[in-house]
Amino acid sequence: MKRWARAGSGVALVASLAMAAPAAADEIVIGGAICLTGVQAPLDEPGFKGAQLAVKAINDAGGLLGKQVRFINVDGKSDPVTVGNAAVEVIRQGAELIIAPCDFDFGGPASREAQAAGIVGVSMCASDPLYSSWTLGDKQFTLSMWNTTMGATAAEFAFNEKGWKTAYVVTDQFIAYTKSLSKYFVEHFKALGGEVLLEDIYTNGDNDFSAQLARLQALGQRPDVIFISSYGTDIAMIVRAIREVGIDSPVLGGDSYDDPGLWEAMGPKFGSEVYFVTHSWMGSEAHPDMARFLELYQEMYGAPPETAFVATGWDTVMMLAKAVEVAGTTDGDAVAEALRTTEFDLLTGKLDYRSVEEGHMPDKAAVMVQLTEGKPAFLGWRTPTNPPAP
Repeated sequence: MKRWARAGSGVALVASLAMAAPAAADEIVIGGAICLTGVQAPLDEPGFKGAQLAVKAINDAGGLLGKQVRFINVDGKSDPVTVGNAAVEVIRQGAELIIAPCDFDFGGPASREAQAAGIVGVSMCASDPLYSSWTLGDKQFTLSMWNTTMGATAAEFAFNEKGWKTAYVVTDQFIAYTKSLSKYFVEHFKALGGEVLLEDIYTNGDNDFSAQLARLQALGQRPDVIFISSYGTDIAMIVRAIREVGIDSPVLGGDSYDDPGLWEAMGPKFGSEVYFVTHSWMGSEAHPDMARFLELYQEMYGAPPETAFVATGWDTVMMLAKAVEVAGTTDGDAVAEALRTTEFDLLTGKLDYRSVEEGHMPDKAAVMVQLTEGKPAFLGWRTPTNPPAP
């Protein structure tokens, strides 16, 4: 029988964000290889802020196994090799748990080092199914839903809720995330009865969508929806190119759209009829504990959070701390078992991990958001029916 746990009570953390001495006997160290610079930073840095907030909030509540917890992070710099080296460094300093970046390509190296050291690693929001016990080991997890859920949620929103029957799909060749997200969207959209008029590709950083635009215009019909699986402000460039030639089909995508920099780049002129799947919503209607989280965030940072990625960092810290509390130890095997056997009630939704044999697949809901004139609006939680197998 699994136990439901509201991940946020009865433990304490003390943060140290600079390089520090090895762990003392009366403390527990959580290490991070979170990317605070480079292309990954727009997704990782908000999570880092959420983790810092969790550290402070839980610290005010008491202790973890009667010890203080120190959080150290070495910037992964959006480079897989650097991320791996950062994980090695914090483990050398005594880290007993690892927080990894929000992506398989960038975060995987940190979890591989955690696995090699026999400790639990959790990515704050990697969604490619490659982030699994199958590829990374039996002590490795991701807080995020997989792209099987994200892609299926988008497909069901398009076909079932909006009645969009035809789609044009653009897949950025940048990383595993962008490739698998569109793969699962296409698979589920077709299974529902939708028609994909054309599957196109783009390479992140090209900043030229003219060839793809010519193929889109040559279709001879306007697709009901355009699914763009890309990363960063390249999404804004693609949307702008499509809109400037008079194609006003709704645009749909995944959690990489949950980026205030992207919304600003699209602006009021191009930031409408855009929809995306993400992890949560920074409003009290998303979760009973959200109002308190928003209050704490405002107190610490002097402004409200702009993206749900702050909640992924908060939830990762809270969930790890709760798992340690349940396990009664930081031992890797025991903490991994606690993660597998406890169902967590998080700001990013209820989370239930499957077994090692099933890849530690996270059973989790998703949130739909709509952009209008560059401003986000909450459309509610969604759980897809029979999402594709990974």
